[in-house]
Amino acid sequence: MTGRRGTHRDAQYGLLTSVAGEAGVSLSTVSKVVHRRPDVGAATRARVEELLGRYGYVRPGEPDPAVPRQIMAVFRDLSGPYTLEVARGIVDAADDLGINVVTGTTAHRSISQWLQECVALGAAGMIIVISMLAEDDQRRIVEQRLPVVLIDPLSAPSHDIPSIGVTNWSGAREAVQHLLGLGHTRVAMIAGRSHSLTGAARLHGYRAALEEAGIPYDPTLVRSTDFDYGESLAASLQILRSADPPTAVFAASDAQALGVLEAARQAGFAVPDDLAVMSFDDTMVAAMACPPLSAIRQPFAELGHEATRVLMRLAEGKPPTSSRIELATKLVPRTSTSARRRVAAP
Repeated sequence: MTGRRGTHRDAQYGLLTSVAGEAGVSLSTVSKVVHRRPDVGAATRARVEELLGRYGYVRPGEPDPAVPRQIMAVFRDLSGPYTLEVARGIVDAADDLGINVVTGTTAHRSISQWLQECVALGAAGMIIVISMLAEDDQRRIVEQRLPVVLIDPLSAPSHDIPSIGVTNWSGAREAVQHLLGLGHTRVAMIAGRSHSLTGAARLHGYRAALEEAGIPYDPTLVRSTDFDYGESLAASLQILRSADPPTAVFAASDAQALGVLEAARQAGFAVPDDLAVMSFDDTMVAAMACPPLSAIRQPFAELGHEATRVLMRLAEGKPPTSSRIELATKLVPRTSTSARRRVAAP
């Protein structure tokens, strides 16, 4: 970066020298105009300003109109439907503002390295999605006042670093209430990892709905996995092949719900006749599943717009209106859930 910056400075100096020669004034006079000093005649100032504009000179500290503004969006990975929806939301929001987005993952570069890259590129700031921030990274963001916004952080960040998510607890509670309202009393859950704020909140929402309905929490009906298809498939098979399987399953993500559907097929359960399946996310794959998944919808476009809006506010030196923003979710019923079948008496 030092070499490129040095080359840029040399080019700018050469440009000012050319302007001074063409305007018939000294280099110091051009410098005064550049720094908007008052001790330059109006006619001379106008002539120098016209030449500066013609040559495309950009004053230090001012944005270069020829260089599009950009932000960075860093994900843990880009393999699941959730991250792709969030990425699209950020890109669409940035495009509305005329901002480019540089995307990356932490698969091969740490958050610390991405922060260094953000500064080196002169990006307006960075959005970090579903990642664990080390204390050193948080300290650097706060102390250097780096514009950073978190979406669904895995752990609670410093109060000085704004984060954005959805109403995970109430959304999960509504999902389970939907299943209970259909007559299901034995409801399993494929939950997220307990160290994840999002996963923990959705599990707590599940438990709250059961408690409000007077149904005891049964830990044998709960499995915690990553928000991952393969792990969910294995965990769901364990539950469905037990001696007393559930009549409904609530999955904490669309990827996990797809694993539940495949486990039901392998275990011989028809969905929704034998097993109701409820999801959380409502990415594009939810409506394309077989059968289409009932789901709690996250407002992905709004997530992207809000994260980008807050980030640009930080980049302008303005404080966020809140350290934590939660957007409302919505229940979207489809054909993967139906009323519990009544078992005929022997």
